[in-house]
Amino acid sequence: MNQPVTSPEAPRAIGPYSQAIRAGQLLFVSGQIPLDPATGQLVDGDVAAQTRRVMENLAAVLKGGGLSLANVVRTTIFLADMNDFAKVNEAYGSYFSEPFPARATVQVARLPRDARVEIDAVASYT
Repeated sequence: MNQPVTSPEAPRAIGPYSQAIRAGQLLFVSGQIPLDPATGQLVDGDVAAQTRRVMENLAAVLKGGGLSLANVVRTTIFLADMNDFAKVNEAYGSYFSEPFPARATVQVARLPRDARVEIDAVASYT
């Protein structure tokens, strides 16, 4: 049975989806954009600042499921502009150590609330 996972330390879902779903030994974390959990508004700053907020949001949801970023096995990074790749990569990389999660990075036409970056994750309980 799939179990929803939530965290009051992360932004509330802005649509009909769960912050995360546990399915067996995996936790599927919905894409996070750089929303301040306290205000529900996009954070100020450049794409690096937005990426750091996204990573903090992911960490909060993982914590709600009893995990941490160390349990992440796969991520997908969605960028509004691939020219932001280096800055996003640097900020993102500061949250992980080896072995790094598997990852895909794609440019998309537009993200919710016109964010510059969105990241989702899959984490393992094993």
